[in-house]
Amino acid sequence: MMNIQLVPLHYVYLAFIVLIIAVMVRRKDTTIICVAGIMTIGLLAAETLSGSVAGIFNSFIYAAKELLSTIFIISIIVAMSRVLIRTGINEVMVRPLTRFIRTPQAAYWSIGLIMMVVSLFFWPSPAVALVGAVLLPAAVRVGLPPIGAAIAMNLFGHGIALSGDYIIQGAPKLTADAAGLPVASVMAASVPLVLVMGTVSTLTAFWMLRKEMKSSNAQQQTVKLEQPSTELPVAPESHSSIEVHTMPLHLRKAFALIVPLLFALDVVLMFVLSLQGGDATALIGGTAVVILIAVSMAAHRYNGSEETTHYLIEGFQFGFKVFGPVIPIAAFFYLGDAAITELFANPLPEGSHGIVNDLGVALAGIVPMNGTVGAITMTVTGAVTGMDGSGFSGISLVGSIATMFAGSADSAPMLTALGQIAAIWVGGGTLIPWALIPAAAICGVSPFELARRNLKPVIIGLTVTTIVGIFLI
Repeated sequence: MMNIQLVPLHYVYLAFIVLIIAVMVRRKDTTIICVAGIMTIGLLAAETLSGSVAGIFNSFIYAAKELLSTIFIISIIVAMSRVLIRTGINEVMVRPLTRFIRTPQAAYWSIGLIMMVVSLFFWPSPAVALVGAVLLPAAVRVGLPPIGAAIAMNLFGHGIALSGDYIIQGAPKLTADAAGLPVASVMAASVPLVLVMGTVSTLTAFWMLRKEMKSSNAQQQTVKLEQPSTELPVAPESHSSIEVHTMPLHLRKAFALIVPLLFALDVVLMFVLSLQGGDATALIGGTAVVILIAVSMAAHRYNGSEETTHYLIEGFQFGFKVFGPVIPIAAFFYLGDAAITELFANPLPEGSHGIVNDLGVALAGIVPMNGTVGAITMTVTGAVTGMDGSGFSGISLVGSIATMFAGSADSAPMLTALGQIAAIWVGGGTLIPWALIPAAAICGVSPFELARRNLKPVIIGLTVTTIVGIFLI
């Protein structure tokens, strides 16, 4: 596995990655470049023009299937948020939270810490929907920009909680098994690294956000008030005051109590039934549908059925509008993993573990083997394998490579943990746009803008964490 032969397909893919990153840094659209990359890779893999052209469409279908559950949960949460806003329930529900969340700073840390705790038990995807639906309106009300809430959910959930994964232990088990180490040793080694990475990245992001809020507070308030409802689905809409009287006050108060209780019941059921990942997301999504129907019937009475459909249509329109520009980009990066062998006859050399993982192995094979270089290489390799937007797909490879650079049995767990943290922070949902769509969509912000905002804090965090790792090896 450590002597993978690179073929032209690897170099072409790498060239397009560099080009896409360069365009993203300039804040330009990358759709055409991604389509060109898919077509070029398809031409090398299929060796026919027709196969290359067909590969564009097939890769879009593959990406859509991979993202479908996320599209659905976002659409349903948005539909539920619309009916809560327009009936005034949202206003009643978030009012008590303002007693505890009085400032943007308190909102940032409250959302982040709660997101981290929930994500430790249920993983970030269901946690985003749960935390966003309940806390985001209160945070926006006290002046935290939606992008600030999205940053907090990303860094604390998809970053700190997922990279350590101390409760579910999916990530450390994958890396430890690949490295031939006890899971406990990798988890213990990761604790100081996760603490450093989390502290540096969240404080850096908070400092940048606070500086921006101070310098342009008046402008941000104007933008927040004038922003269209499609951009901020959970914020009060301009016409909500007209429709708020469609439901009596006592019903609004009842639903304002019932909605949080139902989501709290979801949390209890997740514990009792040991639901994680997709199962936990499905439970939250189903609960949101039940809430949507109940509120619609109570508010609109005889027209409740039709209005429920209208809310669902609005939600799905929003969901597909948000995901539309992301699917071509995700389709390209999925080709770096399992999609290449599913869409084309296997064009990779024997022993390959996917284009991205092969590039990670090649990187590890061209550097000297010592502790300092090993730590840097593990961080870079982990980041490279995370560029497919999964975070988990390459951590087994990271564990295998870590054993190569370990000069002693004591350093192996630390190197393994370092690679795991880099892979998940980059690919698990803080830097890759399509991986952080859940938080971006719930908060009504652009996933590309969110990735750009996360870039500096995450890079600074990885740099400091790598330096700390060097001293700990």
